[in-house]
Amino acid sequence: MAEIIQRDGTWAFDGTTVRITPGLHRSVPLFRQTYGEIAVPLEAVASIVFEPERKRGRLRMRLREGADPLLQATGGRLPDPADPYRLTVDIDRAGAAEYVAEEIRRALLLDQIPTEPARTYLLPGPPVPVSVRSSDGTVSFDGSQVRIDWSDTSERVKRATGPRIISLGDLVQVEWLPNTGYEDGFLRFVTRETVFSKLPPEKDPYALDLWGSARRDLLTALVATAVTARLPHPSTRPGVEDPADRRKLAASVPARADHHDVLLRRLRELGELHRDGVLTDEEFAMTKAVVLRSF
Repeated sequence: MAEIIQRDGTWAFDGTTVRITPGLHRSVPLFRQTYGEIAVPLEAVASIVFEPERKRGRLRMRLREGADPLLQATGGRLPDPADPYRLTVDIDRAGAAEYVAEEIRRALLLDQIPTEPARTYLLPGPPVPVSVRSSDGTVSFDGSQVRIDWSDTSERVKRATGPRIISLGDLVQVEWLPNTGYEDGFLRFVTRETVFSKLPPEKDPYALDLWGSARRDLLTALVATAVTARLPHPSTRPGVEDPADRRKLAASVPARADHHDVLLRRLRELGELHRDGVLTDEEFAMTKAVVLRSF
């Protein structure tokens, strides 16, 4: 067993799995403490390195592309302190850190672990159900549906469309950008119906606009990861960035018509927002289309 215990957390390697446990010190970001322990199978690891510095060093582990739904969902945009695959090491423990890194590198070599992208997720992501309250509302995922309940401070156009419930089968992918404290972020759920939507996050009824506490809003990555882990792996589905793929996805949407009274009420509310000048012509048309497709 190769192990290093630091205030930032503990890494332990038993020959087949790297077990990463976040530290409990207040300096450890809320996201890492909430995400909890991560068991990384050796076959998910691409490389590991120890980077010594004057007062402390860092262990950094790089996973194979496509192996981890967390990295897939966040796209490498997690702030460094919140990155679970980075461990701050006191300089007097540099020898232990080097030993852990060397043991993992040796195992990668002996087991001939490939470095090319994985074709399936090798880590499970967070358990469900999971729910996070953000600056724009509360987003929940139970394994089959995403639900967004808007807050009182959400844009009127969002509150007018009511709670957003999205079935996993309707989802194409999740887009996530962190709230840095200097620039707003967002959590957007791209469906077969909204692949062409150009609404900004603050007015998109399929997106949470992250503008409040950066520390708290970072937890939305938990939901993004849990959903991503249960979507088809990127290697098996078309990319929504391709216009041809977007057209195919949009064409596959079945027509739906129910809850007639609720639909009429929400359309009237959108019409009032348009007449009051809250929505531009383009925003009204896009939001109306979203509401119609939702029903």
